[in-house]
Amino acid sequence: MTARLGPHMTRRQLMRHSAWFGSAVVLSVAGGEVYSHLAGSGGQSKNGPDTLTFVQLSDSHLGFRGTANTDVTGSFARAIDHVNSLPTRPDFVMHTGDLTHLATPGQFDQVKQMMKGLHSGGTHTVPGEHDALDDSGQKYRAAFGAGSRGDGWYSFDIKGVHVIALVNSLNLKNLGHLGTEQLDFVRQDVAGLSSDTPIVVFSHIPLFAMYPAWGWGTDDAVQALSHLRRFSSVTCLNGHVHQLFSRVEGQVTFHSATTTAYPLPHPGDGPAPAPVTLPAGKLRQALGIREVRYHRGDKAPAVLDRPLT
Repeated sequence: MTARLGPHMTRRQLMRHSAWFGSAVVLSVAGGEVYSHLAGSGGQSKNGPDTLTFVQLSDSHLGFRGTANTDVTGSFARAIDHVNSLPTRPDFVMHTGDLTHLATPGQFDQVKQMMKGLHSGGTHTVPGEHDALDDSGQKYRAAFGAGSRGDGWYSFDIKGVHVIALVNSLNLKNLGHLGTEQLDFVRQDVAGLSSDTPIVVFSHIPLFAMYPAWGWGTDDAVQALSHLRRFSSVTCLNGHVHQLFSRVEGQVTFHSATTTAYPLPHPGDGPAPAPVTLPAGKLRQALGIREVRYHRGDKAPAVLDRPLT
């Protein structure tokens, strides 16, 4: 994997990330090109048929109250503004869970109404554990589950890329869990695809063992990934951990996203992943959005993580 310095990250910052990540965050990889976007640059252009661009949002936690972020609604609104200021209109936006903090109907409605303001070709979601606190995700599915299967999983094809949205955040005991029905869905879903089809997988909890002591992993992810190993390009994108993290296993690349709400501690830094209150003026640097760009024929997508500064 080749890591490149983005326009907002110094070499010293990159090395500080690498010290605990184990591998550098991928900022841009396609064709040796670094993608730099300027906010407020006017109207958005549209991608051609051979370029796919999408944005990942995660962990907005609408309804959270605490010193770690006293205005999560305002932070989510800024994230939406960032998406709408990108020079290229995303083909879709995916929110990878914990849309709400307490899974109330009012919080789900607020997120839904705010996401209607996104300028994109479509919006998609997967649930986090905060979206299923008391009902195994029933209120989430009522608000966002149209067209999904089982507990809310689904897939779709767009510009030659196959997208799979998985649910591993319901009925948690410790680690994330997919279950037999969903594993069968993955197997059947990709059975007819050519091995050169690019695969993008979204989930809330990581599909790799990032830090099992805190539940940052999925107990049956190996079975799910076994159905994807024959593909030449597999990109797995998750939320849940509220921080950037990248890992490569063969042809599978994992990227954990940051949050629009509040940071969590680095793995093992403290007894539990409780919200972290940063010094004044530092919060926006820890929050952000992710843009992913894929040109037809590229070996892997370009991933750019942008803070809400």
